[in-house]
Amino acid sequence: MQIEPRENISPWRVVLAPVTAIGVAFFLCSFLIAWTGESILEAYGFLFKGAFGSRFALSETLNRATPLIFTGLAAAVAFRAKFWNIGAEGQLYFGALAATLVGTGAINLPPILMVPFLFVAGAFAGGLALLGPVFLKTVLKVDEVVTTLLLNFVILLFINYLLEGPLRDPMSMGWPQAASVIDAGVLPALMERTRLHIGFLVAIGAAIFVWALMRFTIWGYEIRAVGANATGARFAGISINKTVFLVAMLSGGLAGMAGITETAGTKGYLTLDLSPGFGYSGIAVAMLANLNPLGVVISAIFLAGIYVGADSMSRAVNIPTYIADVLVALSVLSVLVSLMFVQFKVRWR
Repeated sequence: MQIEPRENISPWRVVLAPVTAIGVAFFLCSFLIAWTGESILEAYGFLFKGAFGSRFALSETLNRATPLIFTGLAAAVAFRAKFWNIGAEGQLYFGALAATLVGTGAINLPPILMVPFLFVAGAFAGGLALLGPVFLKTVLKVDEVVTTLLLNFVILLFINYLLEGPLRDPMSMGWPQAASVIDAGVLPALMERTRLHIGFLVAIGAAIFVWALMRFTIWGYEIRAVGANATGARFAGISINKTVFLVAMLSGGLAGMAGITETAGTKGYLTLDLSPGFGYSGIAVAMLANLNPLGVVISAIFLAGIYVGADSMSRAVNIPTYIADVLVALSVLSVLVSLMFVQFKVRWR
């Protein structure tokens, strides 16, 4: 057996491979559903109905997808330059902290200015959270996987300290939460009587911006060049350290904006359970999209639909919600394998 690169890759193969891989993931997961004794078709029917079957279900799915788009973009941009940012969870909380510091009354602007100002503050805070790891990476050559991952726990402990002390809301009845974002900073709703807010449109805009940046700008070319071959990029005159630093700031900024959508949009205030793991799930979103910024939107909605639909499925039939985690993991693994077969072929000798 010999693995050889394909000379010509059909566009249809690129499109059909991930779709087929997701179908395989659902097929494999159906064995676990059958093990519980429930009907496979009925279970999947409840899953899709709970995710997309009504106006409320669709709004919940899109609301859940909003932070996943931001963290997925954060991972996609960083991974494209071979900067392995595993710290989007901490950067999300830094963005949420920025929303608390400037959005709870310290600065009061009209809503048309206050909302963009919060997103800028969140992006700045998210980039600030990556300054340490990118310095260690570029200057001391310290592995960023370790530093960004461990920094998540440091940031969460710091947030916990603030919520238990200096930032605790006196009106929270003893619960560790910060003060609510003022009305001028609350993200406007997109659908009445739902939690879906304008942050979803901002996330779509961010995906289009990142796609255009990577596709049509010199900086995007430099990012792709550094990720493809850092030695060749350096030989061509591209500053590796500068490119990695700018990529890190963009990646951290996108993750920080996810914290704004949750603090000023979904919840309205900062708590320690603000994120159920959006930063880590963003890595799965990026890998499922093959690091394509526009594909991140689709994969984020897909993953959000699985998580939201799994809750509905669990209430309707006797299947635990952990099936969603298995389905997401199988989907990512199947897509990665399918993308390998898109680029390579197996020749039997």
